[in-house]
Amino acid sequence: MEIIKIIGIAFLALIIVIILKQYKPEFAMYVSILAGAIILFISMGKLTGIINLLEDISSKTAINGEFLSILIKITGIAFLTEFAVSVCKDSGETAIANKVDMGGKVIIVAISIPIVSALLETVIKILP
Repeated sequence: MEIIKIIGIAFLALIIVIILKQYKPEFAMYVSILAGAIILFISMGKLTGIINLLEDISSKTAINGEFLSILIKITGIAFLTEFAVSVCKDSGETAIANKVDMGGKVIIVAISIPIVSALLETVIKILP
């Protein structure tokens, strides 16, 4: 069960960060980032199965493969943006976190334009 590993890593990192903040606060952030990266990589292992399942469903239906690829990219951008925002906020850099969050949202909107365009074209075809 991966969730047990994730929780164990999180609690271990939390204990190390609490101890390091007392003696070497400059190293606490490195431990936090490393723990987050390890948890992210453990979680990514499950994503390959999900992506394969979505590709199977896409090949069996009339779903455009390009749209599926865009949705996977958007999901990845959202996860990575949230990770970066959390690291920035943990560092006390809320202003940078807000900019990263805004940048992620802008990139998601820019990438999703083909899906929105196809949706609008479909709506226009349906309307008299």
